[in-house]
Amino acid sequence: MPKLFWKFFTIIWLTLAATVGVVIITVKLIQAVPFARELEQDRRALLVNLAANILTEDGEDAARRFVFTSEKTQPIGLSVSTTANANICPQENAADTRSVLKDGSCYRIFAATPMSFTLENLAPILPWLTILISSTIAAGALARYLIRPVVHLRNGLSALANGRFDFRIGDKMAGRTDEVTALAHDFDASAARLQELQDAQQQLFHDVSHELRSPLSRLQAAVGVLRQSPAKLDAMLDRMDREVERLDVLVGEILTLARLTATSSMPLKTQSLDVIELLNEILGDAAFEAQARDVSITTSIGGSFPAEVEGELIYRALENVVRNAVKYTDARSRIAVLCEIKDDVLTIRVADQGPGITRDELERIFQPFSRGNDAVTGDGYGLGLAITRQAIERHGGRVFASLPAASGLTITLEIPRRPTGHSRLGSGSDAAQPAKINQPQR
Repeated sequence: MPKLFWKFFTIIWLTLAATVGVVIITVKLIQAVPFARELEQDRRALLVNLAANILTEDGEDAARRFVFTSEKTQPIGLSVSTTANANICPQENAADTRSVLKDGSCYRIFAATPMSFTLENLAPILPWLTILISSTIAAGALARYLIRPVVHLRNGLSALANGRFDFRIGDKMAGRTDEVTALAHDFDASAARLQELQDAQQQLFHDVSHELRSPLSRLQAAVGVLRQSPAKLDAMLDRMDREVERLDVLVGEILTLARLTATSSMPLKTQSLDVIELLNEILGDAAFEAQARDVSITTSIGGSFPAEVEGELIYRALENVVRNAVKYTDARSRIAVLCEIKDDVLTIRVADQGPGITRDELERIFQPFSRGNDAVTGDGYGLGLAITRQAIERHGGRVFASLPAASGLTITLEIPRRPTGHSRLGSGSDAAQPAKINQPQR
């Protein structure tokens, strides 16, 4: 048993034993009869004297009948016996013994309590024995009740320390509804979250290695073709340039996502800028690129929204969403951008008319390296929306996707005027426009 169990056991046992003991002593004192021992001795002496007087006056038969009757009503071990030698009759005059000389015979009257063992002999110690047994059982049960969840919690923490994030203790609380049970359920929630993060990390490592392996394999294939056919030098060099460029974009987005994740608990380096003005600049560049696919961008944007934000993060978040819409909308379709300001929160909705996604993918597309089921293999890396969510949530906002009534996909961004949960580090009147991402992906 743990040391804590014995501490609880000892404290509870002593408390119960002392409490019951005090109660019993108090009751005994209240019920006690004054001079009970002296009264009992006087009663025994009185019966012995009565028996001796009856023997002297009425003879042996009367004395024996008195002794018989007395023992039936108030047994004290009273008896009458005759000595073998009548010439020797000592004059005993003790409290419970008399010697009587009658008709030439010496009689001895004696009052002695029988020494046989009965339950009555246990009466003085029975309360204390009951205290010992009951307090021991109660203390053991209470200590076990209190210590068992602590033991389960210790086992759970030990399992987490050894990397076993699937260990749960909530189902071992067996009907408890106290604070310890709430602690156990909090432990299970923490363990589940750690397991989820571990699985996500392992999946991220797998996805990164897979995405890196594909362009590297194509580079190796290009080198092999070049060695076999040197005449294809120019074509292979162009192919290698494209693969290197893809690797550079992939590594850049991975580093951006890693930086956002690693600094998620650090303060933002905010600056004052107009988010709507920044959005208009991004939409201007996107409209120029959308002309190649005969895609138009309609806006419902007015006013301004000066905010304290980290310019680079907000720029990346907005550009990723807008460029995704341009890339995935159908040719000769329309992209709608709507802005709304309410309670110091800017809400931006970007709706395209592309093939859209299924409802169960609305949340998954914000996970790293996640793309829609209908996405073309090799068409981006699935990091753009993951970067967007990290950037917006760092400012205390949120990003979510929804399916409009018609086809397509709508991405909604909510940006507060001032970041919540982060202190400001530095400020500036103008936001330096960061370098644009060439291939932000959904």
